[in-house]
Amino acid sequence: MRLAPDSTLNTFPELAESTTQGLGAEHAEVIRATLPLVAAHIDQITPLFYTKMFAAHPELLRDRFNRGNQHQGAQQRALAASIAVFATHLVDPGLPHPQELLARIGHKHASLGVTEPEYRIVHEHLFAAIVEVLGADVVTPEIAAAWDRVYWLMATTLIDFERELYDAAGVAPGDVFRETRVAQRIDDPSGAATFVVESADPSEPLPGFVPGQYISVGARLPDGARQLRQYSLINRGGDGRLAFTVRKVPADADTPAGEVSNWLHDTVGAGDTLEITLPFGDLTIDTEATTPVVLISAGIGVTPMAGILEYLAAETPTRRTVILHADRSTTAHPLRETVDELAHRLADVYFRAWYEADGHGLLDVTKVHLPEDADYYLCGGTGFLQYVRAELMSAGIPSDRVHFELFAPNDWLLDADQQPALA
Repeated sequence: MRLAPDSTLNTFPELAESTTQGLGAEHAEVIRATLPLVAAHIDQITPLFYTKMFAAHPELLRDRFNRGNQHQGAQQRALAASIAVFATHLVDPGLPHPQELLARIGHKHASLGVTEPEYRIVHEHLFAAIVEVLGADVVTPEIAAAWDRVYWLMATTLIDFERELYDAAGVAPGDVFRETRVAQRIDDPSGAATFVVESADPSEPLPGFVPGQYISVGARLPDGARQLRQYSLINRGGDGRLAFTVRKVPADADTPAGEVSNWLHDTVGAGDTLEITLPFGDLTIDTEATTPVVLISAGIGVTPMAGILEYLAAETPTRRTVILHADRSTTAHPLRETVDELAHRLADVYFRAWYEADGHGLLDVTKVHLPEDADYYLCGGTGFLQYVRAELMSAGIPSDRVHFELFAPNDWLLDADQQPALA
């Protein structure tokens, strides 16, 4: 089933009132008083939490969690930080509502097949870590009850939202994995590789999707682990095939090599079988809108933009479109020829790329005419997104028209409005 881009599945319009009321005045007072303490100890609580959980459930690290992110510590901070952000809103409803945070997490969870029992596992080991770090004398029954209430308000909200996503996809909760056959592998001049997959069962073709969504790929690695990674869909969809592009990730001083990306590059070709999930993701365009679209990307962040462009070129080629991309060089630019070809199929388009090696400098939105009433879609690394969002803010672009995605577990932390609880 195709998810509708204007569906309520991407927002939580009723949550602001219901969760605040659900917390209760007494719990809210406790959370307000203890939030600084919990936030200050996030970097101690979360490693201990994951250590405890993986000791009790090693299969989660082997088959569910991203081992690369765990190695770097990024995913470790994301969970507890998201709870702190959520708690901050509960005690101060005047702050911007964390609906984007919740939608982002919910879609990621659905793409991994997360179900309700896993929330109970997380609860057990997270709260054990909180007590161990802060001390049983600090975490009184009143404090424990208040934070327990925060956790289950957030968890129940996400469980309900994820159930809606599963229902919309026409599957039981967690039943998102499908066996596919690689119909085609296309090696890009940039060194990236595109994999086109179709259902291994011709009687059950792969579904369509909303432009900008992604799938998870399950890689069966030599050590027996099944590692999952998300990749944006770059084709139009609707023909039973899904296409995604992967860049090989070498190790450097700060990060390990990309386990799944390198496995795909080194071992997977046409005719091979591949486990994927159904499409999910909330960085999607409104296919009913006629207002301009501005697509801003860096590096492999071009992939969701390519998927959006495929749709625009096929369905609304007269819609005003601005394409801005930053990369190291023309040869490093993934899908450059594809994007150029798609741009030529649009009637009202502006396409510009900045290449560092060619002396173009940083991508500069002040050098571009930004159309009025446009929606802006951003994808790239942390520094790039922070820079571009600041530039758009300086240019007077309303924040509710700027949508972004960073291929990391805590991308929502880029939102400065959601930072107070983490200070």
